[in-house]
Amino acid sequence: MAISYKALKLVDKILFLMIFIVSVMTVSAQDVNRVEPPFWWAGMYNPKLQLLVHGKNLGKLKASSRDSTFLITNTHYGDSPHYIFIDLDISKATPGEYTITLDDGSKTIHVIRYQLKKRKDNSAHRQGLSSADVVYLITPDRFSNGDKNNDEVAGLKEGLNRAKEYGRHGGDLRGIENHIPYISNLGFTAIWLNPVLENDQPQWSYHGYSTTDYYNVDPRFGSNETYVRLAEKAADSGLGLVMDIIVNHCGSHHWWMEDLPFDDWINVPNTDDYVQTNHRKETLRDPYASALDRKNMVEGWFVPTMPDLNQRNKFMSTYLIQNSIWWIEYAHLNAIRQDTYSYPFKEFMTDWTCAIKNEYPNFFIVGEEWVEEPAMIAYWQAGQDNTDSNNSCLPSLMDFPLCFALNKALSEEESWNTGLIRIYQSLATDYHYSDPSQLVIFADNHDMKRTFVQLGEDIVRFKMAIALLLTTRGIPQLYYGTEILMNTGKDGSHGRIRSDFPGGWAGDTISVVENRGIGTQQKEAQDFCRRLLRWRQDQTVIHHGRLMHFVPEDGVYVYFRYNEAESVMVVINKNEETNVMSLNRFEERLNGFGSYYDVLREQQGELKESMDLAPNTVYVLELRP
Repeated sequence: MAISYKALKLVDKILFLMIFIVSVMTVSAQDVNRVEPPFWWAGMYNPKLQLLVHGKNLGKLKASSRDSTFLITNTHYGDSPHYIFIDLDISKATPGEYTITLDDGSKTIHVIRYQLKKRKDNSAHRQGLSSADVVYLITPDRFSNGDKNNDEVAGLKEGLNRAKEYGRHGGDLRGIENHIPYISNLGFTAIWLNPVLENDQPQWSYHGYSTTDYYNVDPRFGSNETYVRLAEKAADSGLGLVMDIIVNHCGSHHWWMEDLPFDDWINVPNTDDYVQTNHRKETLRDPYASALDRKNMVEGWFVPTMPDLNQRNKFMSTYLIQNSIWWIEYAHLNAIRQDTYSYPFKEFMTDWTCAIKNEYPNFFIVGEEWVEEPAMIAYWQAGQDNTDSNNSCLPSLMDFPLCFALNKALSEEESWNTGLIRIYQSLATDYHYSDPSQLVIFADNHDMKRTFVQLGEDIVRFKMAIALLLTTRGIPQLYYGTEILMNTGKDGSHGRIRSDFPGGWAGDTISVVENRGIGTQQKEAQDFCRRLLRWRQDQTVIHHGRLMHFVPEDGVYVYFRYNEAESVMVVINKNEETNVMSLNRFEERLNGFGSYYDVLREQQGELKESMDLAPNTVYVLELRP
């Protein structure tokens, strides 16, 4: 049967259309939905970059680049057919857009446009925190609601419920930005936010410690751009930004939990075999520890909703290191606070800290190791000569031993081994640390009862605690609301510890920032904190001076911060009556000084043979010739 030319053309068109539809369907079936990191920078110290690429049926595709300065050195495939890991050498690359082609050997399946950005001037040499700083810790959901439009976000699992103790209350990044003048005016120099990355968990998502997307800020807090703007506004007011990062675990609703790249991406990936961590950090250094106990410590999960990440998987390790560096560069960070520092594999934590310090030599990182034993904390600090040859690049740790000692010292009755002697003994163990001046010191945080509550709601003891934190060695940190004696009860529930900051919400009857409805005692505490914080800003003798303290006697603790030109004397008197203190005992530090300026009372005084100490009082005295 003869077929006409027109019919043949029609058949050709139909065949072409069918081939086109099949081709489109093939490409669609292999679409890329994630490339992480989403972009990078030219001119980084480490010229190597690894991209995680996720999409349906991407396994076995070949990645190529025609630009010799954007060199693909290897392609790796996961156990899941939906991942490709692409290794790049960008040592010769300049800022711009580059093309990565994914093909199956016969045709192009997908094209990735990848951007290398230009770094900000002097980015690698940004200054981290130092002992000249004082950090203000904020739980973003509970501080201030600056943008009501993000209170409810469609598609996320948990909505707003301010009446619920463990619900989301609506605090956000815009609210923190609005309060920058208040924080700066108090005298703080840095803000540390509890985690702000997406936590799309069905409940208790407000605290931020169950990350479900490592490259995006939780929309209920704002956006990545909002976070960057906060960092810039803070810097304009002289405030550094500390990011809270978690490399130990993610959230159970993290996007990759439905499709893990590798079978060993998570420790105990089969949730039916769930093992909880034993929290026995001693096992990491205990010469007699069983392998099982040590394994359960680092591979066990915190809770079923926090899958434990396996940093021994080299792709996971690279992913986490690059993610931290990405946020430092992108958001202009000054510091990182690393959550649960000892729980990941310690070899990885050394790799992580050193990778960051190689990129940013002056960057500051503080690790959380919640123990009372100084030797266990000191083990992790850079500069330690550990017997197991595990020597990290970690500059700082949270000084939990001093925190516990401080609260006990100011709550207990004085005796041979209780009371102020605890502070003395805690500081006397500083020989464990390679650099105790870099430790972050505090009296409470987002996981502990409020300072005022721990000290029996005694404002006198509260003032002693604040004065000590702001004058002894280390980098002080205060939790939001500490300055106004936030009292959230004695039950210790985390929902109440992280209560809403008064005035952060429209309609609040009390507003700290507007100085409305604050009690007399709260105002007294706030003024006390402000005076010392502002004074501390210019005191290099406090920032970098040496510390000498004297064994507490008769309920009185005395110490000095000093350098070649200056000296500050701090006296804490816990007695209920006036105490006449002889000054002869302190001659080695008082020699050459004849008077003082009382910082807290703003008055002059003469140094004589003795000093009359008022009952339950703290003194901060600038010594003068």
